[in-house]
Amino acid sequence: MTVNLTRIYTRLGDDGETHLGDMSRVPKTHPRIEAYGTVDELNAQLGVALTVPDLPARHAELLRRIQNDLFDVGADLSVPHGGDRERLRVTPAQTAWLESACDEVNAGLAPLRSFVLPGGTPAAAQLHVCRTVCRRAERRTVDCGEEVGTECVRYLNRLSDLLFILARDANGGDEPLWEPGRNR
Repeated sequence: MTVNLTRIYTRLGDDGETHLGDMSRVPKTHPRIEAYGTVDELNAQLGVALTVPDLPARHAELLRRIQNDLFDVGADLSVPHGGDRERLRVTPAQTAWLESACDEVNAGLAPLRSFVLPGGTPAAAQLHVCRTVCRRAERRTVDCGEEVGTECVRYLNRLSDLLFILARDANGGDEPLWEPGRNR
């Protein structure tokens, strides 16, 4: 599959509508557009995370693969299911890879003693931003109902788990924890 972009502006969206991957037109506020737009925002936040100097090298390796997979998620979300053409879809193997990465990184972490406050190192803080954007992308995907494949929801759910685990790991065991009622 190749993508050929010769001109970036097309003027086709000037009336508040856009094309889906099957060339049908929908308003730019359509739930499907909201879903893959939020996936795009998540990918941009991951790009910021990759620029943070204290990001562990293993995390960067994982994030680069995830960035590519998020384009697969966007492609899946952009094309309604059905039709006679084979389309790019997120696979259970991609979700299983996230689960394996979760297990790998989580194995080196101490058990949680409380809820984790977003923050700590710059890398951990940015990974928490990515996690919250991922959760929103998941909610926007769920908003699409049965119009989208369930594997996209599963993938985004596991990805938010991995981003949480990566943030914990980036804090090296010195993460800010919630202290219930501390300031009452």
